Amino acid sequence: MTHTSVILKPGREKSVSQHHPWIFSGAIRDVRGDPSAGETVEVSASDGSWLARGAYSPASQIRVRLWTWAHDEAIDSGFFERRLARAVGARSGLAAATDAMRLVHAESDGLPGLIVDRYGAWVVVQALSTGAERWLEAIVEQATRLPGVRGVYERSDAEVREKEGLPLRVGLRAGEEPPQELIVREGDWRFAVDLRGGHKTGFYLDQRGSRRTVHDLAARWARGGRIVNAFAYSGSFGVAALAGGAGEVVNVDSSGEALRLARRNYELNALDAPEASFVEEDVFRFLRRMRDDGQIFDMVILDPPKFAQSAADVMRATRAYKDINWLAFRLVRPGGCVVSFSCSGLVSADLFQKVLFGAAEDAGRQASIVERLAQPEDHPVRLSFPEGAYLKGLVCLVE
Repeated sequence: MTHTSVILKPGREKSVSQHHPWIFSGAIRDVRGDPSAGETVEVSASDGSWLARGAYSPASQIRVRLWTWAHDEAIDSGFFERRLARAVGARSGLAAATDAMRLVHAESDGLPGLIVDRYGAWVVVQALSTGAERWLEAIVEQATRLPGVRGVYERSDAEVREKEGLPLRVGLRAGEEPPQELIVREGDWRFAVDLRGGHKTGFYLDQRGSRRTVHDLAARWARGGRIVNAFAYSGSFGVAALAGGAGEVVNVDSSGEALRLARRNYELNALDAPEASFVEEDVFRFLRRMRDDGQIFDMVILDPPKFAQSAADVMRATRAYKDINWLAFRLVRPGGCVVSFSCSGLVSADLFQKVLFGAAEDAGRQASIVERLAQPEDHPVRLSFPEGAYLKGLVCLVE
């Protein structure tokens, strides 16, 4: 048992008692002992009553991330074995539909700062906090024991690690190196994944349900029509839209490497497309060019990167979201639709809806929300941790 402890200020124990996993530096009255980064500390209320046990992060504003509220639960390798087994078991029903899924979704699976994704025979781990970093070796060892796993690869290259005082790191942790191109299955579709250098841990696993929605929207409102897939990355929405019956999808991304993956994914799914279907260009510039040329589309899909990295970025992010959505509303025909996403957790669903309302008004268009989209079941949102609901999407039918 650890001898280091954190004492909260009076009145600051409520969120801990309600199982919120974060304790900010401003809530702490005293730190007893000299805990190192990632060390387990005991958390007590100002009156000395024990509350929880978590990982200490001296460099972060989130000073403690809580592991457990059970006094008799030690934080050891057995703890991580149990948590990982519970998380994997909760996803067992997905295996029939896909071999690519999130196995651990950080705080929402009781493992703050830890991402574990599975792509076929490879597991990708991402440690985003000092606690996850400290226990990563034990976590990797547990991951190697999962049935059918040939290798464990690390993608701890997200910038949020710098706020924890941690260096960025990528590389093989156990077993075999993943192939340069790994093919995963999602229903009837096949996708090429770059585990070593692709976005996130290699693929947008969190858009699995939305890909099926885009397929159905294309069949309903854009059969034989024209679609823009903006911020296309590896073209998975383009695959879904063409499979749904769209006549043409223009995949736009500023990365040539992303568009190479998009072309490959078309090949894997036996979809033909001219070279003009892949446009390497800044999305804002492309959308403005389409507006200036008087181009009209049946659907515009917007899946931009995270525009708000911190609270200070929110206003700038909302301006960027409004700009691209204003352009999208200008480009869609009456009766067409805009499918717009935000993966910025700091931009709430309510704020995002207001941004789209402002964009439509300024574009002189009336639009109705006909569907709300969110992250799938392997990216759960714990009720005590609403911050886990980072992905939001709106399907807007335009008049």
